[in-house]
Amino acid sequence: MFDLNRFIEDCRQARAEDDDHKAVREAVARACSAPEQVVAALGVPERGGIQKLYHTPDLTIINVVWGPRMTLRPHNHEMWAVIGIYGGREDNVFWRRLDGDAEGRIEAAGAKALSTGDAVPLGKDIIHSVTNPISKLTGAIHVYGGDFYGASRSEWDPGSLREVPYDMEETLRLFEDSNLLLDRVPQ
Repeated sequence: MFDLNRFIEDCRQARAEDDDHKAVREAVARACSAPEQVVAALGVPERGGIQKLYHTPDLTIINVVWGPRMTLRPHNHEMWAVIGIYGGREDNVFWRRLDGDAEGRIEAAGAKALSTGDAVPLGKDIIHSVTNPISKLTGAIHVYGGDFYGASRSEWDPGSLREVPYDMEETLRLFEDSNLLLDRVPQ
């Protein structure tokens, strides 16, 4: 049975033992291997959004619910992360900086589709964009090796692919906009 307090403690211990994401990935993989238990503990996702589950300067755990067909622009975290999907799908496009580009532009460098039960690490320097490609909500546990809310990071303009400061308020607006689709799409 997935127990949120036990999961948080497992992640805290893993983080204390190793500055890397490997032990945390194992905790996330165990949790997402029984997605119905995660849903029972966190609740059935009803709206897109970000729910803080645990937050310290060296570890942040959030419950992310992606709205139907929602896309989050390219961004970085400036810390490692582990993403575990407990319901739905998440498509990631990975980006790399263009060498010598004064405007910090990026180009696509790969992609990975994540489905229910997947748990994958993202390195400290990863730049990715995220899309929920389905017409239903997608639920994911995200664990970050640092202060997700306080870190200075970047995102990239979706039209020009130029680097700009990350805007958390704009990101939260994207989640709210995705919720408008929920009222129009049969579940």
